[in-house]
Amino acid sequence: MPLLDTEPGERAGELYVNMGPQHPSTHGVLRLMVRLEGEVITECTLHMGYLHRGSEKLAEKRTYPQYVTLTDRDDYLAAMMNNQVYVQAVERLMNLEVPERAEYLRVIVMELNRISSHLVWLGTFAMDLGAQTVFLYCFREREHLMRMFEEICGARMTFSYMRIGGVAWDIPDESWGQNIRHWLNGSGRYAVDAGGDAAHGGFPVLMDECDRLLTGNQIFLFRTQGVGVLPLDKAIDLSCSGPMIRGSGLDFDVRRAEPYSVYDRFEFDIPTRPEGDCFARYLVRLEEMRQSRRILLQALDQIPEGPIMGKVGKMIKPPAGEAYSRVESPRGLLGGYLVSDGKSQSPYRYHVRAPSFCNLKAMSPMAIGWKIADTIAILGSIDIVLGDVDR
Repeated sequence: MPLLDTEPGERAGELYVNMGPQHPSTHGVLRLMVRLEGEVITECTLHMGYLHRGSEKLAEKRTYPQYVTLTDRDDYLAAMMNNQVYVQAVERLMNLEVPERAEYLRVIVMELNRISSHLVWLGTFAMDLGAQTVFLYCFREREHLMRMFEEICGARMTFSYMRIGGVAWDIPDESWGQNIRHWLNGSGRYAVDAGGDAAHGGFPVLMDECDRLLTGNQIFLFRTQGVGVLPLDKAIDLSCSGPMIRGSGLDFDVRRAEPYSVYDRFEFDIPTRPEGDCFARYLVRLEEMRQSRRILLQALDQIPEGPIMGKVGKMIKPPAGEAYSRVESPRGLLGGYLVSDGKSQSPYRYHVRAPSFCNLKAMSPMAIGWKIADTIAILGSIDIVLGDVDR
């Protein structure tokens, strides 16, 4: 059977272009089949399913604590959120109370992870459009966050930091939080490497650099403004979430709509833009990083003393039933549906509602009518992680 509705050559000047599943700008194993008339896209078909990770099925063969390590691999750029959505589901099923200090630590690492994830997106999105300098700046500052993660949990990307009932480790010392403050405020020597090089200016300087290099850049504006427009009604129909739907004008964020952990204790705004194009999604993510900074500074000021683990037995066997939890990942609404049979130490079923999978469906309607070169900008503006698509 043909991949698209008609065979090539049925219309004069028609051409199929196969992008992926190893195309560098698909950022992973995604295959796009685009039908072109000249350079204009008339149809875009997504082919997913080249990763075959099977992590949801693996949950049925692991104990409840063992599966925490596998959640890191779903969305490896937002491992803390994937940890959280799973342990939160188990805790709801068991009616566990998490200590306050552990909840604050969870918020701190999740917001650091949100900034880190957005920096990867910003750097790669800019590089896809030809702005290589931004990529270097973003990864330069992200490296400091990677050191902070390594100090608190021993890992740089797959953290396995959350635990059912709390977190694995406390803050190593007071300088850890102070180091984060210095980076967020652009003050002090927050990032001294092994060679003794001083800090570069931190988060505020990075935001100023990106604004100067991209936001007013005529080439960047030409490649993003009005390109890949996703109307709000279409975004809702496709179950989009996160910056995708906020970039189309909907003020929806799980942290505000259904507060979890201790998010209800912080003041922060939900950035939105009405245009629904690539540039709107860029502006939303930039402002989200600034709002994460606000949350982090409040959390660091408010964090109480106390234990980091609740009263959890060595053998975890939740009662029979089901629980659903959801969190706001950098890509949108991340949900975890957990079923327990009440007999086993392993989940009977665990299913992930992955934001990248839902958001990626918007690629087909957004690409139609644009040129093949615009495909890269449109796909990049979605911010997918293929582990979050093919679980």
